[in-house]
Amino acid sequence: MKLGYFAMPMHPMHRSWTETLKEDRAAVILADQLGFHDAFIGEHLTDKLENITNSMLFLATLISDTKTIKLATGTTNLTQTHPALVASHAAMFDHLSEGRFILGISPGNLRSDAEVLGNLNLDLGKIFAEAIDVILAIWTNEPPYDIDFVDNRFKVSTIKTAALEIGLGYLGKPYQQPYPEIVGTVVAPYSKGVIAMGKRNFHPLSANFLLPKWAKTHWHNYAEGKTSIGVTPNSAEWRIARSVFVADDEKVAMSYGGDDSKSPYRFYHNQIRTKFARIGRLGVFKDSESQPDEEITTDYVNEKLVIRGTVNHVVDQILLMREDSGDFGEIVYAGIDWVDPTLAKRSMELMATEVMPRVNAAIGG
Repeated sequence: MKLGYFAMPMHPMHRSWTETLKEDRAAVILADQLGFHDAFIGEHLTDKLENITNSMLFLATLISDTKTIKLATGTTNLTQTHPALVASHAAMFDHLSEGRFILGISPGNLRSDAEVLGNLNLDLGKIFAEAIDVILAIWTNEPPYDIDFVDNRFKVSTIKTAALEIGLGYLGKPYQQPYPEIVGTVVAPYSKGVIAMGKRNFHPLSANFLLPKWAKTHWHNYAEGKTSIGVTPNSAEWRIARSVFVADDEKVAMSYGGDDSKSPYRFYHNQIRTKFARIGRLGVFKDSESQPDEEITTDYVNEKLVIRGTVNHVVDQILLMREDSGDFGEIVYAGIDWVDPTLAKRSMELMATEVMPRVNAAIGG
């Protein structure tokens, strides 16, 4: 089982934007030094607590400061820009990083982002699907381009202006051929979008704010999609993200991991719970559809979603989660605000150097 990193960076509003961007960079650099396989970074435009407005731009600052870690958008929100721009910028990033790039994609579900761009009343799911088709067409076809899918708002052409003999009319191709790994973050239980991922050979990442018991529904649907095109599904392609805190002392682990009112984990999950409540999606935290909303408190969410403890305790919890979900290829460690940088860094270190070797020894990995 591989170890990855994911941050939808979420910092208290009083913190300086300059400071938090430095901290988020430091976390990815540390992950690289510790041997994490990849780092997914999220983006939002209009959330003061979430400080990264463009994940690809942020990750570009890390290419020269990291050595082996794959740098992944987590995600690029495809409804927020033209797919020709996404395709071109991602291709350039892939060359700059010499293949250390993963394109993570989603529609972008923050309604205030949609409003600021004039997309509030549009079908974001449809725009997302249309953008994917165009990006793949750009990467797999040669110029001059005349990409005009039926019922797709994005038309890409260089027919009228191309002069290929002097280099005009080209769109860049990625370093990785035919294109980089494409990963989709999945939140909803039983998501039908995962079936489509399987059919396209995109890889799923089950979000860290989904109850573990629902993650296995993602694998079932992904396998259905792969099987439908005659391909045997491979669990190594499935990532599950989790909020994890590892400490040398059990009391510290429980306190910093959520029991203390100043815990960054408690802060994070209170924000997530509040945002999902606003859009009527508390179901992702529920044990059953019949569970009343009143039970979905911050204490409840933090207790359900955080794996915390000393090394052996965390190993046991990961193995229990794997028994429930079935085999998967990568556990993705969720990045949280560094209220205490020493504890935060130590947790990442223990996860990489102590927890994962023991997990892999237990599963024969």
